[in-house]
Amino acid sequence: MSDKKWWKNAVIYQIYPRSFADSNKDGIGDLQGIISKLDYLEDLGIDAVWLSPVCKSPQDDNGYDISDYQDIDPMFGTLEDMDGLIREAGKRNIRIIMDLVLNHSSDEHDWFQEAKKSRQNPYHDYYVWRDGKEGNPPNDMRAAFGGSAWEWVPQIEQYYFHQFAVKQPDLNWENPRLRQEIYDMINWWTARGVGGFRLDVIDQIAKEPDRKITNNGPRLHEFLRELSRETFQKADLVTVGETWGATTELAKLYSNPDNSELSMVFQFEHICLDQMEGKEKWDLAPLPFLKLKEVFGRWQTELCGKGWNSLFWNNHDLPRIVSRWGNDGAYRVESAKMLAILLHGMQGTPYIYQGEELGMTNAAYKMEEYRDIETLNVYKERKEKGYEEEEILRSIHAKSRDNARTPMQWNDRENAGFTDGTPWIKVNPNYKEINAEKQVQDRDSVFWCYKELIRLRKQYPVLVDGDFRMLLEEDERIFAYIREDEKSALLVVCNFYDRKTDCPLKELDGDMRLLISNYKETEQKLVLRPYEARMYIKEK
Repeated sequence: MSDKKWWKNAVIYQIYPRSFADSNKDGIGDLQGIISKLDYLEDLGIDAVWLSPVCKSPQDDNGYDISDYQDIDPMFGTLEDMDGLIREAGKRNIRIIMDLVLNHSSDEHDWFQEAKKSRQNPYHDYYVWRDGKEGNPPNDMRAAFGGSAWEWVPQIEQYYFHQFAVKQPDLNWENPRLRQEIYDMINWWTARGVGGFRLDVIDQIAKEPDRKITNNGPRLHEFLRELSRETFQKADLVTVGETWGATTELAKLYSNPDNSELSMVFQFEHICLDQMEGKEKWDLAPLPFLKLKEVFGRWQTELCGKGWNSLFWNNHDLPRIVSRWGNDGAYRVESAKMLAILLHGMQGTPYIYQGEELGMTNAAYKMEEYRDIETLNVYKERKEKGYEEEEILRSIHAKSRDNARTPMQWNDRENAGFTDGTPWIKVNPNYKEINAEKQVQDRDSVFWCYKELIRLRKQYPVLVDGDFRMLLEEDERIFAYIREDEKSALLVVCNFYDRKTDCPLKELDGDMRLLISNYKETEQKLVLRPYEARMYIKEK
């Protein structure tokens, strides 16, 4: 292979700790719970676990509001538990990737507690402040979770800037002392054995609120290069940046093969396609399938050799893909496998979000059963604006972040085996049908499909290094492409919909060998059944 970075043929598994496994019966997942499931993850075959935040936090935004970067929140355990997780995972050749929230902290962080005492306090400049008068903020910028992006602090008669919740004040990366504190903290975690970092909304650290710039600010890449030089380049780490505003050109900077910034990016162009143009994610629109193919194709070809992409359908902020773009009814198993095969055949590092490997689905809860701050806020806002209740609930059922945060479905016993206590959020009622215990024993399950895809990535270098070429670009139902290197050609062909369709691919006439499919037997090569997916290889 051209560039032997371990993370290029790795598969990474994301854990949302509060919903994964509860060891102490308090209804909240924890680090000891994760340790108890490491054998399951080893069996699946993954190389690293990305943990959503476990640092100390008031949990106003489920841990993305950190009050101490160098301690573990008691709900998850202790630093010793974290050390134990790193150690036990290491025994199974699994690295632990931490979620770093460097754009903002909690307002309960010591830095902010000091910062709001006076304008002369040395920590004051760790945050973004502007003068103003109460009730008259510096400008009309809005926070992502609703309301103004400015919050008044009476004792110093200034506003602080927050792009997210009021309890998440933005850090001021213009301050070199703040940056050094962050570097020291990252190096401290690296010394404890952490294998990498996922960087939350990292493209927003160079914000310039006076110019209404939130992401991709003028100093962003300067800050990222310094961050990498002072921390990531000192160890064999994987780093992935959450970059909602990334284009392919920007991604080449973030993930330049010279390692000057990050290993790879999370970009979201494909994920934003099923909403009305220029509107919020709650304004639902049908998925434009040809556009989906165009977006994937562009990212595959334009980053090849010039950067590195992550491959994902799901995360803790997104609805379950089998409910979103698959079919979580009659064809749940087939469509979950199709979406897996489609994604895992591409170039980039695949991410599996907990339960995705089981084909877990969205949960259509009643309003009182939701816990997510964004969901609760949008319900309130849209009610006030006069939206119909039915329309609001349809959007929430489709897009609420809580769809991804329901407890992991381990078995068919009470609370899906997640906890012996009362779960912090309701378990999806379909856990008796959809659970890990059942699927591990069934070689025709979604779990075994993911397991095989992970094995294939290790076996065939073309999956890591091969060039990408989209086939049937204008076909309204079929997603097909070829990956090719000097030794082999790999063909992936998928029927994205629930109707049988002819497949006019001349490539299927040749002597290609079937590697994996989501139906037990292939009836006719040139006909695809509902959601049928196949991956072939031809050695040169």
